[in-house]
Amino acid sequence: MLIASLLLAGGLLVLIVASDHLVDAAARLAGHFAIPPVVIGVVVIGFGTSAPELVVSALAAAEGLFDLGVGNIIGSNIANVLLVLGLAAAVSPVVVGRGVVRREVPLSLIAVLVFAWMIQGTLRRSDAVLLAVLLVVMLVTIVQLARRDDAPLPSETAEALEASVRVGRESLRAFLGLVFTVGGAQAVVVGGGALAEQLGLSEGLIGLTLVAVGTSLPELATSIQAVRRGESELLVGNVLGSNLFNAAAVGPLVIWGGATLGRDVDVALAGRATVAMLVATVLVSLLLVLRQRISRAAGVMMLVGYGATVALLAR
Repeated sequence: MLIASLLLAGGLLVLIVASDHLVDAAARLAGHFAIPPVVIGVVVIGFGTSAPELVVSALAAAEGLFDLGVGNIIGSNIANVLLVLGLAAAVSPVVVGRGVVRREVPLSLIAVLVFAWMIQGTLRRSDAVLLAVLLVVMLVTIVQLARRDDAPLPSETAEALEASVRVGRESLRAFLGLVFTVGGAQAVVVGGGALAEQLGLSEGLIGLTLVAVGTSLPELATSIQAVRRGESELLVGNVLGSNLFNAAAVGPLVIWGGATLGRDVDVALAGRATVAMLVATVLVSLLLVLRQRISRAAGVMMLVGYGATVALLAR
């Protein structure tokens, strides 16, 4: 019990410090190379902060804990759009540009919808392959549209950044920040998982709640730091990119493992848990499309909605 508690507390501390360096270094590099911050958020940070889901779900599927892997993806996606975005907005209103609304919002929504559809009924390896191909197509689309839609930095700004940013140092700082962010998250998952097992929680419930929140801590930590620094597009790109990778990168591994094992998704996971994920994703997507911002009041409502969702799924 003591070791698990220390792992949990130490992991949280590492997450806070490492994510601060990760966001700061990523934003500096994005400005230096005139890359839209949202692309950094989706492709680099989004994938990096989804690494815990990738590792946990892949190991769970390989070890036969299939429901834990599926529950981790579903629970993480719910936590990202309600808990992570909600808490960030409660700290400071989140504002996004039209480019994000046209690119990342619909692509992330499509990825989640396709994953939800594929885990209904019999699982097939061909579905896993199709989902992986969809991931590649979406990433190429995001990068191409971002290059076309986002204006480059003025030449004088780019020159100033080139003079002030040390690429090697910032790249190393971003890499180490990412490594320690993921490592801190893993410590939280291991410590929290040990505590949960002593309470006798089910495999699916652990995946939906404790493991999902634990593997979403990188997104939570980096998002809070991003909104504190005024990097709203990096924040939204991180969250939407993480959901996209959860569905289209982690999803294929779990679906492939389930098909190999001849397993079907648990009825509760494929039913009400998937519905909860879809409702949360669609509502937040509509909010971003219609308002292009998330106010503090909306952020608080999202946090309340997350608590209600967890209570409902825990029944």
